[in-house]
Amino acid sequence: MSDFQDWSRQVAMDMERTLSDLLPSPNTQPQRLHAAMRYSSLGGGKRVRPMLAFAAGLVTDADPARLKLVSAAVEFVHAYSLIHDDLPCMDNDILRRGRPTCHIEFDEATALLAGDALQALAFEIVSTHKLTDSAEIQLQMIQHFTKACGSHGMAGGQAIDLASVNKTITLPELEYMHILKTGALIRASVQLGALCGRALQANEMQHLDRYAKCVGLAFQVVDDILDCESNTEKLGKTSGKDQDANKPTYVSLMGLAPAKRFADELLTDAHAAVESFGEKANRLRQLAEFIVRRES
Repeated sequence: MSDFQDWSRQVAMDMERTLSDLLPSPNTQPQRLHAAMRYSSLGGGKRVRPMLAFAAGLVTDADPARLKLVSAAVEFVHAYSLIHDDLPCMDNDILRRGRPTCHIEFDEATALLAGDALQALAFEIVSTHKLTDSAEIQLQMIQHFTKACGSHGMAGGQAIDLASVNKTITLPELEYMHILKTGALIRASVQLGALCGRALQANEMQHLDRYAKCVGLAFQVVDDILDCESNTEKLGKTSGKDQDANKPTYVSLMGLAPAKRFADELLTDAHAAVESFGEKANRLRQLAEFIVRRES
């Protein structure tokens, strides 16, 4: 996996530069808001979603310059979601990526506005830059992205998550929640990356979407496992917080060993989904392995 590590580091470095270039300068007004946006977007994170976009783009021979733009848009939405998730009215957390959360480093109002502004910046990127040669396909990309962010995607999943605290829910209900909360933006990353390149047949897009569903769900299952097994220093965020808040997780509903087996099953399904793409899907396969085997 050394080759994958080199590639992932390169993607992370490219994204750091791209994100920094697209963000407003901290020296322009309103300075505090722009500083909060940069604080929450730069200098941390695994950049899994950009890696997924780049890996999907390899399948369709997409232009790397276009992949950087869609990856930045997805990463800005991800950063905004983390800012809002950490607010006192949501998960009330004080640590993110090993640093104080945005509302702790700045203040609640600035954090709220920083999240709002990052989301707006993401949609400015996908609507003003040429990401594909077809205006119709670019419109489809924007539609995929908006759905992933809204009440039928990430925001809806967070609402269900908040409503599930101290309640008993079923495994299908838990899966639906995370398909929206975590999985929707991961699916959008794969979709947008692939659509930056050559057109795929409908069944090929279905294969990619199946892959994205599997790795999106696996990401959350592994998150739940790490929340039990790892520590705050390693995770860069407060460990054991879901258990303390009495939130339903895959570990609390299935048990630790079954949750690990489920993650392995999802990994197998993800590999099977992209088998027909041959060597062009190697990065997608390596990413699936990384998501399931990661330790933080």
